[in-house]
Amino acid sequence: MGRSRITDFTGAEIRESSVIAYPTRQGNSVRNTEAVVLEVRREEYRGRIIPMLKVRPTGRESGHDRRQTMDIRTVSTEHVVVIGEAKGESA
Repeated sequence: MGRSRITDFTGAEIRESSVIAYPTRQGNSVRNTEAVVLEVRREEYRGRIIPMLKVRPTGRESGHDRRQTMDIRTVSTEHVVVIGEAKGESA
């Protein structure tokens, strides 16, 4: 049995090298962050499979303060939206 596609809330397929936007915390508020997907994976938690993404922020985001680190992050696909494909970037 093959694995099903992992999609954002609009139904667009999330693949490696997709450019996504997702919410992140900034102090007491939330900002939107743009990132490139490096890896799509599934994790098991309490008997359920949860789709997770390993992403690298691009540095483009909402908010007044600059991001302090550009470290690779692991995020859930729950509030992610695909906004494009990485062009010429090594994922």
